[in-house]
Amino acid sequence: MRTAEHYFTVPLDHFAPGSGDGAAETITVFAREYVSSAHTQAEAEQLPWLLFLQGGPGGRGNRLASLNGWSKAAARDFRILMLDQRGTGLSTPIDRNTLPARGTAEAQAAYLEHFRADSIVADAELIRAALGSDPWSIYGQSYGGFCALTYLSFAPDGLKEALITGGLAPLAGHADDVYRATFARVAARNTEYFSWYPEDRRTVNAIASHLRQIEEFLPDGGRLTAERFQMVGSFLGGNTRVDGLHYLLEDAFTETSQGHRLSDAFLEQVQGIVSRLTNPLYALLHESIYGQGQATDWAAWRVLQENPAFQPDAEPLLLTGEMVYPWYFEQDAALVPLRHVARLLAAKTDWKPLYDRTQLAANGVPAAAAVYRDDIYVDRRLSLETAAAVRGLQVWETADFHHDGIADDGEAIFGRLLGMVRSAAVSAGS
Repeated sequence: MRTAEHYFTVPLDHFAPGSGDGAAETITVFAREYVSSAHTQAEAEQLPWLLFLQGGPGGRGNRLASLNGWSKAAARDFRILMLDQRGTGLSTPIDRNTLPARGTAEAQAAYLEHFRADSIVADAELIRAALGSDPWSIYGQSYGGFCALTYLSFAPDGLKEALITGGLAPLAGHADDVYRATFARVAARNTEYFSWYPEDRRTVNAIASHLRQIEEFLPDGGRLTAERFQMVGSFLGGNTRVDGLHYLLEDAFTETSQGHRLSDAFLEQVQGIVSRLTNPLYALLHESIYGQGQATDWAAWRVLQENPAFQPDAEPLLLTGEMVYPWYFEQDAALVPLRHVARLLAAKTDWKPLYDRTQLAANGVPAAAAVYRDDIYVDRRLSLETAAAVRGLQVWETADFHHDGIADDGEAIFGRLLGMVRSAAVSAGS
C-alpha cells in the first residue's frame, strides 16, 4: 500500500457566527490516506474516496500496517481516508496535560462541547471540499456509525452512500434506556462466557476476594480495586477478543515471598485495559454521545443501582462492559485532573441535537447497516428502532458476529454492505 498524510485547519466552533471568516479559533485535524499499490499513482488519483469513521469516542484513527480485512476489500475501489477525529491522535489531541491549558474547569467543559459528532461531521465536510471530492462514501464502525447518522442528518448532500457496522444509535430518549439494555446484554454475555470457561468463574471470584483484602497496585502506581478489575469485561464485546479474557486470567496469580499475589504479567495487561491515559476523551464524552437536550447525569452509574448483581461486592462478581462511572475520575490517575470537568459535562442540560429525525425520515442517501443480534454495546432493539426511522436504510441482522465483526471477517461484511447500497442505488435509478 501507499500512504499520504493530510493536515487540515478547521474552526473549533463550526456553528458560531463568523466561524469561517478567519478570525475564529482553529484546531488541526489529521487524516491518513491509504491506497492499494495495485493501482498506479495516476489510477489512484481517479479513485473515489471512502471516509472511515472509527469507534470511540476518543480513539484515534486506525494505524494500518497492511491492507487486510475490510480495508483490503475497500482499497480495490476506493482511496481510504482514515480520520483522527478531533481531539485524538494528531488532531489537536486532548489529555490530562493539554486540556487544563484551556483554563478553569468551566472553560474546559465549554471547549469539549465542540468534540461531538456534529463537529466531526462538519470537519469531514471541510476536508471533503479541501480534497476536491464529489459526494463521498462513508463507513462508520460503532461510534463511527453514530457519526454517520449525524452526517445523514445534517450534511446528506456530501454523501454518495453510507455503510454502518454495529453503530445505529438511538435517535431520541435518555441515556438510561441505553444502559438498561446494556446491563441486560452484559449479564447474558457473562453467563455465556463462564459456561465456556467454568474455571474462570472461580478465578474471577478469587481475584475479587483477593482485591478486597489485599492491596494490589498496577505498574503506574494506581491501585487495582475490584471495581476496576470488573472493567476487563471489555473482552466480552467481541468474537475475536473474547477468548483473550481467558488468556488474561490463566496466569493471574503467582506465589511470592509475600504469599499468593497477582502476577506482574497480569497487572501489566490489566493496566492497559483500565487506564484511560491514552484516550481520556472516551471517559469524558462517552455518555455525551447520547445527550440531546438533557443531562446524562452519570446514567450508567444510576442504572447500576438497579442492577445489584453488578456491584463490585456482589458474589459472584460480574464483569462490566463500556460503562463510565464517577469513580473512574478518582481511581485512574490519568483522569483525576479532569474530575471537575467530567462532573460539569454530566450535569450539562443543553446539549445540541445530534440527529434530525425529519431529515432521516426523508433520507435519499443509499445506506446499509449490519446489526449484530448479540452486540453488548449497541443494543439490537434500539438499533432496529433507529433503522426503521431512516428512510431507505437497509439492515442486515446477523448472529454470526459481535461488536468487533469487522475484525472477524471485515472483508465479507464490507462487501455485503457495499453490495446492498449499490443495488439500492441501481433500483432507485431505474
